[in-house]
Amino acid sequence: FFAPSMLGLAPEAQAAVPAMKLPDFSDLVDAVGPAVVNIRTTERLKMNGAGMGSQDEQEMQEFLRRFFGGAMPTPRQQAPRGGRRAVPQEQEVQRGVGSGFIISADGYVLSNAHVVDGADEVYVTLTDKREFKAKVIGADARTDVALLKIEGGNLRRLAIGDSNKIRVGEWVIAIGSPFNLENSVTAGIISARGRSLNDSL
Repeated sequence: FFAPSMLGLAPEAQAAVPAMKLPDFSDLVDAVGPAVVNIRTTERLKMNGAGMGSQDEQEMQEFLRRFFGGAMPTPRQQAPRGGRRAVPQEQEVQRGVGSGFIISADGYVLSNAHVVDGADEVYVTLTDKREFKAKVIGADARTDVALLKIEGGNLRRLAIGDSNKIRVGEWVIAIGSPFNLENSVTAGIISARGRSLNDSL
């Protein structure tokens, strides 16, 4: 707990400040943790039969043009035996990870815009290990907020609070899934209200 003497108060003011017990967040984490989700994104890369992507092919063609005065056929241009051309194939590779939380029983999820920016596929994983493919409903880069939608049942959700009711000095917790880890928790206090970032930042 915090004793008044620890706060650097004058002796006459210490009597007016009651001792405060540190909060225990364990019950709160148990209650809201299942609504916090992990989000991973992937992108699709096109690969030809020889495993060389289009960017690699362009770099090789430029190398041949500069040093040999011409271009040689790439594996994509060479027809395999039987007269059939190699068919380009797509490979799904992981692009990024992030966190979010479910805000409605029908599967709407809030996350960060930078997490889903440029992704071809978005996957949402719950704490019970269920995974869903998500649809990006919208995203705003300035506020770094994205709205996703998943289709699933028995979803735990979090209610959005009223920021006008918070007080400076109140305890708050943050729960997320950094680095693709299951829910991690940290705590702090409200340091100020009504601040805004400069648009140039």
